[in-house]
Amino acid sequence: MALKAYKPVTPGTRGLVLVDRSSLWSGRPHKGLVGGKSATGGRNAHGHITAWHRGGGHKKLYRFIDFLRNKINVEAVVERIEYDPNRTAFIALVRYSDGEYSYIIAPQRLSIGDRVVSAAKTDVKVGNCMKMINIPVGTIVHNIELQVGKGAQYARSAGTYGQIIGRDSGKVIVKLSSGEVRLINGECRATIGAVSNPDQKNMNLGKAGRSRWMGRRPVNRGAAMNPIDHPHGGGEGKSKCGRQLVTPWGKPTKGYKTRRKAKPSDKFILTRRKK
Repeated sequence: MALKAYKPVTPGTRGLVLVDRSSLWSGRPHKGLVGGKSATGGRNAHGHITAWHRGGGHKKLYRFIDFLRNKINVEAVVERIEYDPNRTAFIALVRYSDGEYSYIIAPQRLSIGDRVVSAAKTDVKVGNCMKMINIPVGTIVHNIELQVGKGAQYARSAGTYGQIIGRDSGKVIVKLSSGEVRLINGECRATIGAVSNPDQKNMNLGKAGRSRWMGRRPVNRGAAMNPIDHPHGGGEGKSKCGRQLVTPWGKPTKGYKTRRKAKPSDKFILTRRKK
């Protein structure tokens, strides 16, 4: 997918850069694979805001994505590539040889009419899913499982991927696009290829309203608040906070590590992600 720049015919199109989605399916999603989705507005069960800057936005239908790929040795044909408002990646509608339909995350270079399959071991072809112990070293993968049978958890958003860089006693060594190198059970599954829509990170929404359509509300600087609302607040006019940069609850930012010490999964991380 290419980027699409607009002429500044209105203030909202000045600087507007979006992903060109003209080649995607323009109709409604497959009726049997969607469900309702209620917006939370960033609030928990008590009605308290626990995630700031959320609310509003367009109504969405949730597309049920097959992250398990547990229909083994049944070939499927890609019917169409679709936009999904719930994620940055595109999705593909596939029809299995027994007539069942399913949505999967669309990898780059997957086209309409391509055939994909999930098996213990199969051809190293974009869209095919198999156990990572059977994937050749150096292969680019996405939709990476962390626990056998749980479904894909890593490399699901636009443009992300992992690379299998080695094997070690039933486990595989995977380098993620963040730079982290991780040890994963070889029986876990992954899909060949990188996730579609890599240009998503280069979009420029052009105006605040387009961000509101996506359900994102304005973000205020702590320095613009009162002292009761934020540790950086208060002072006459523009003023420095005079202390270490912190969150509204006093936890340091700018490089402060928040990961719990002695976390059980530490033993699977061989190299930390890039700073």
